[in-house]
Order: sequence, then C-alpha cells, then structure tokens
Amino acid sequence: EVQLVESGGGLVQAGESLRLSCAVSGFTFDAYAVGWFRQAPGKEREGISYIRSSDGDTTYADSVKGRFTISSDNAKNTVYLQLNSLKPEDTAVYYCAVRPTGWGTIIKTPLPLNDRLKPSEYDYWGQGTQVTVSS
Repeated sequence: EVQLVESGGGLVQAGESLRLSCAVSGFTFDAYAVGWFRQAPGKEREGISYIRSSDGDTTYADSVKGRFTISSDNAKNTVYLQLNSLKPEDTAVYYCAVRPTGWGTIIKTPLPLNDRLKPSEYDYWGQGTQVTVSS
C-alpha cells in the first residue's frame, strides 16, 4: 500500500521559512512524479510544484516561483519543499501526491507542462500538513 507522509508544517511569521517533507513508502513502481499542492479554506486545491524522480525535472506555479524550491532524495524516497519568504496568503494545508510513471519496461508518457500541477493527474495523496503565516 502506497503511503505518503508530510511533515514540517507550522506557524511562522511573514518572511520566514519552512521546509516540508514528503516521505513515500510501500510502492512497487520504479519511477514517479511528486506534486505539492495546497488548499486554503474556501478555495480550490492549487498545484504549486512538481518533480520527476527519473531526472529531477521541476515545475512551479507562478504564485511560488522564486520563493519555493522542490528537491528529492531518491535514496530516502523523500521529496522536500523549501518555503522561503512566506506570505500570509501562503497559509493553507499543504499536500504531496504521487503519480507513478514507470514499472519495469512500462513507462508513462511524461505529463505536458500544463498538466503537471493538476490534482486529477495524481493517484496517491498524503494527509496534509498545515502551514500558517502570520502578518
């Protein structure tokens, strides 16, 4: 059973930083992509970052570009999201999600750029971690 566990959320002041972690376990696929999403109260879930395990290719939403950095440690099956220069509007529950992309010789076609941050493209989700930024 695939499990994703997010950690690292908390309460910080505007301008401060946090580092979120997403530990992935229980999977049988050889390659995958991980997306980070966030959802504020009353708002739709927003895709903010993506990384592909096979080559480290990344994508960012305009709302976080230049402030957030996604990275991965494949040996630990863990993906990180460094959140810098946090703003009150970054307050949300942050989720990571996995899209399996390879099983042996079976390789999924990589997602086009416009689809990488769509929640519907991901199969497994974590429980979320709260990030609250005070002004």
